[in-house]
Amino acid sequence: MGLTSRQLKALTLSIILTAALAAPAFAISAKTAAKIDAEVVEALAQFRKEVKGGVKLLDQANGVLVFPRVYKAGIGIGAEHGKGALLMGGKTVDYYSTSAASIGLQLGGQKKTIVIMFLTADSLAKFRKSSGWEVGVDGSVALVDIGAGGSIDTTNIKEPIVGFVFGQAGLMYNLTLEGSKMQKLEVK
Repeated sequence: MGLTSRQLKALTLSIILTAALAAPAFAISAKTAAKIDAEVVEALAQFRKEVKGGVKLLDQANGVLVFPRVYKAGIGIGAEHGKGALLMGGKTVDYYSTSAASIGLQLGGQKKTIVIMFLTADSLAKFRKSSGWEVGVDGSVALVDIGAGGSIDTTNIKEPIVGFVFGQAGLMYNLTLEGSKMQKLEVK
């Protein structure tokens, strides 16, 4: 029994993403940095539009890490990867990649946007000092549930780091950041 065209594409993407996960942090060009910045602006505009109450959290955050396009694919073995930027005071201060791998029953691919907010100075400082930061090991990220009408209750958010996953498109649905690794990228 052969693979369908769709399965073959997903397998190819999975292999490419797995290879990207195995690669060390790499340098990005100024052109790529400008593209990431533009995508981050778009992602935050979408976040403000879709998440009522999200602007209040953005204003309270010491830092906001935005991955506008995180791609995931898998056939048994899955991988995801994306590039983004850390903003402080609304300005980009560093660029990061995120990656994760998984094993288990999975087939397909998806694209999603991830926004992680550091609500305390201490949580942001620990993140920035790390050479590689893994969700669930180096820090916990509480995923915020978006209620009816796209609203959140900011009064009940007490965790130092909160995350949002939105804009999902594709066949895989996964609302976890556990095991995701963030690496700082060098801009050249």
